[in-house]
Amino acid sequence: MPSKPAPIKKAAKKEPEKKEEEKAPEPAPEPAPEPAPVEEAPAAAAEGEAPAEGEAPAEAPAPEPKPPTPPPPPKEPTSAPVDLFVEDKNDNSVTIIWSQPETIGDSGLDGYVIEVCKDGTEDWKAVNQDLQKSSRYVIKNQTTGDRLKIRVVAVNEGGRSPPVTLPEPVLVKEVADRPKVRLPRFLRQRFVAHVGEKINLTIPFTGKPKPEVSWTKNGTALDKKRVNVRSTERDSILFIRAAERDDSGVYEICVKVEGFEDKASLTLQIVELPGPPASVKIVDTWGFNVALEWTAPKDNGNTEITGYTVQKADKKTGDYFTVLEHYHRLNATISDLIMGNTYKFRVFSENKCGMSESAAVTKEEAKILKTGIDYKPPEYKEHDFSEAPKFTTSLSDKATTVGYSTKLLCSVRGFPKPKIEWMKNQMIIGDDPKFRQICVQGICSLEIRKAGNFDGGVYSCRAKNDHGEAIISCKLDVKRKTRI
Repeated sequence: MPSKPAPIKKAAKKEPEKKEEEKAPEPAPEPAPEPAPVEEAPAAAAEGEAPAEGEAPAEAPAPEPKPPTPPPPPKEPTSAPVDLFVEDKNDNSVTIIWSQPETIGDSGLDGYVIEVCKDGTEDWKAVNQDLQKSSRYVIKNQTTGDRLKIRVVAVNEGGRSPPVTLPEPVLVKEVADRPKVRLPRFLRQRFVAHVGEKINLTIPFTGKPKPEVSWTKNGTALDKKRVNVRSTERDSILFIRAAERDDSGVYEICVKVEGFEDKASLTLQIVELPGPPASVKIVDTWGFNVALEWTAPKDNGNTEITGYTVQKADKKTGDYFTVLEHYHRLNATISDLIMGNTYKFRVFSENKCGMSESAAVTKEEAKILKTGIDYKPPEYKEHDFSEAPKFTTSLSDKATTVGYSTKLLCSVRGFPKPKIEWMKNQMIIGDDPKFRQICVQGICSLEIRKAGNFDGGVYSCRAKNDHGEAIISCKLDVKRKTRI
């Protein structure tokens, strides 16, 4: 058996690998796994195809490279932002708003750059250091009177979008707006407050630039010791720490903007409890009645008097009781007084704050004199309630069974109380223990206990008194028990 040239094959196999490495120093992008050389060498030796020592071995086939990955598509910027316009401006800033681009693409939107330049130049400069995320921006620290061109650019990974520019340069100056006082509805009528209350009224207004606000009371300047005024760009506050009656009056606010002005007025009324009526007196006394008169109070509490409260007091007890409330007249008649008593009266005045703390008291007293009265009781004719007996409920025919008890019922009226007699077949029953007779409040009953075969017949009830008698009857049928 010929020997296998395994050692020569192994050496020859290693040599071409080195040459192969020298020939192709650049590796394939993704080398395929090498075939197992150990299995091929014996097969080649067996066929007698092994190369000689001086000859170069045949090169192994190189693996096929994969097709290169296509480069990613280039990143594109968004379309231009839209709807750019000025929202507001003043002497040193301009506020702009816009809408996001209609086409954003796969690269998204990172933010916006706001650029400005003076009118007549093309020196555009960004005013925001960082990308603006929202669609609103305030361009600050500008010079009053400058004309600015403004544009907005959207930015993403693809770069800057085409800009959107305001059609006209913007003048950096406050927009003048005519002033207008917005007087609240509850202040368009008289505003009423109590003495000692805190007054805090806010009057909103509009106007640009910041309006000049002034207040007057009844046409004169305010007393700064009593009334405080605090004004902002949007409203003015009238404040009184503790109101007094002298604070009542017509307050007028005037708002001015560059030669234009608007005014509004409000009426403030400070009220308190009224004083008592000026006087009260007893005009007349007769029978159980007293006539009073009084005069209106000197101090009405800075508001109209709404009524009076009248009270009386018995001289024996001295306790006052109210006899009239919310009374509108200046005179009254007090009735239903008690004979022999002596009375004093007092009157309170009332307004929307309440009842006066003190009252006007009568100086005189009213004494209800006793008068001789002979009482003659009325004569009444006595009514005659006499009545002959009369049955109001009749007896009804009945049927019963042997061995069962049954009852007969009727009702009767009459005066004097009639005497009741029960009869069977025209024979008075009397005190027969077989029967139980009861008559209560005109309800008459006859109980037949355990009726027998001979208890059937015609039963009658007779009522009798001095004015007559009445009788009613019924039939009782006693049946035998049926045998099953």
